[in-house]
Amino acid sequence: MNAGSRWTWDSAYPAPAKLNLFLHVVGRRDDGYHLLQTVFRFVGYGDSLRFSPDGDGRVTLARPLPGVPPESDLTVRAARLLQEETGCRDGVRIDIEKRLPLGGGLGGGSSDAATVLLALNHLWGTGVPRRRLQEIGLALGADVPVFVAGDNAFAEGVGEALRPVDLPPVWYVVLEPPVQVPTALIFKDAGLRRDTPPVSASAWRPGCGGNDLQAVAVRLFPEVARHLDWLARFGEARMSGSGACVFAEFATEDAAREVLARLPGGMRGWVAAGLGAHPLRALGG
Repeated sequence: MNAGSRWTWDSAYPAPAKLNLFLHVVGRRDDGYHLLQTVFRFVGYGDSLRFSPDGDGRVTLARPLPGVPPESDLTVRAARLLQEETGCRDGVRIDIEKRLPLGGGLGGGSSDAATVLLALNHLWGTGVPRRRLQEIGLALGADVPVFVAGDNAFAEGVGEALRPVDLPPVWYVVLEPPVQVPTALIFKDAGLRRDTPPVSASAWRPGCGGNDLQAVAVRLFPEVARHLDWLARFGEARMSGSGACVFAEFATEDAAREVLARLPGGMRGWVAAGLGAHPLRALGG
């Protein structure tokens, strides 16, 4: 059976969250973009997307995000870029069940955009190679290519130079502080460290490194600090991406759920398994 044959117009397509197991800023390019090193880990929790064909060639959203004009929504832009790339005249209505927070550092918008590229390339039969889909995704954001590629990855550059990594089957407790952290605000902060010595992909091991953005986010957003401090009582806690979400790793689901059960009132969180690959890894070439 074809690997993609179970995915149809009736399917719900997953858009998983990612965690940055470490994130170092190792330099800065002449154009101002920061040079990073990180490991992306997909987890079994995220948004879900459904697609309905539109014979008029339009790209619309069933439920636009509050405060986000549909024209600037990454999912709409992704679908239109695929139309432009292929000359496809088909349209689509996109319905997103949103679970991942905005400004959370979990890659929600990027993951949604990647799922649109993967799903519509399959449903429209446009046949764009995965590598080209990654290039299209990079035009939408630095985190989109890793979701399109589909492998947990050691990433460099602005996050687009990817090397697949094998990661152990662990569980995570992820907490969602009730704040949105603008990525640009963190990266422009004068206190951000930008000279962490690079590490080689072959030398990195789970547990190594930290998050250079965390100190800035903690200083600017007390809720991030509060959630980190609570979670650190049960293991090594760190922030994902530019925040606000924080996480800790556990060997078993039971251990993770025991911690989540202790979560104080007013804090929000969830438990998820670390995935071996993106759920849509089988789609595309």
